[in-house]
Amino acid sequence: MTTPADLFDLTGRVALVTGGGTHLGRAMATALAAQGAHTFIAGRREDVLAGAEADLRSRGWLCDAIRLDITDEGMVEEVVGQIVERTGRLDIAVCNAGSNAETSYPPDTDLDVLKATYDSHVFGTIVTANAAARQMVEQGSGSIITVSSVHGSLAADPRLYEGTAQKDRRSSLAYQSAKAAILGVTRNLAAELGRKGIRVNCISPGHIPKDTADPAFVERVVAGNALGIKGVPEDLMGAVVLLASDAGRFITGHDLVVDAGWSIW
Repeated sequence: MTTPADLFDLTGRVALVTGGGTHLGRAMATALAAQGAHTFIAGRREDVLAGAEADLRSRGWLCDAIRLDITDEGMVEEVVGQIVERTGRLDIAVCNAGSNAETSYPPDTDLDVLKATYDSHVFGTIVTANAAARQMVEQGSGSIITVSSVHGSLAADPRLYEGTAQKDRRSSLAYQSAKAAILGVTRNLAAELGRKGIRVNCISPGHIPKDTADPAFVERVVAGNALGIKGVPEDLMGAVVLLASDAGRFITGHDLVVDAGWSIW
């Protein structure tokens, strides 16, 4: 008889987490490794990746760091090829990487910022998902997990940021529309790949502030969600394991919102 523990077990599976060295990506990579997956964490900063790799290995989990720029299609293909050459398979791909270093707001949206944001979030997600899917089609199985945001479905309220140190770091038109596009990408991939044994789902986090966030901003975020609690990266651990494992075998094309009820108002 299958038990809940069996359903969530990822022993013997191979996972790739882009942007896996910090914040949300690191938490999701940690969760997959803890459940038994050989987890490859990928990103551009080798020093950050090395620290994350050492941390996970020190706990006795299978983890390897690998440098990757998701806007470089050839590099993405090469990295997936390296993983498959080493392990023989790829079962889970978490398309998490995406930069938000620049912001610009209507009516003066900077098209260079828009293009750079789309290259990172949308193009990078598609390229990574396609590279993973080619291997998963050969296997006849796999789980692709994209990462959007509640701001892929909801506009950011500028009043949340006014008078705080986050006022120039609020979600921009470029970021929000890119995250909305990821939802469309997810559903299209799910429709195209489902009969090939591949599930494709999305996680949409709510506000999960970094440690450097302005306390005044964090206070407003906490006051604005239904649970009245601060989000932490570990809040995504359960979601990613559910969607990656056999526990989610009947779930595809879904957007799993993890936001303490921010979006229910």
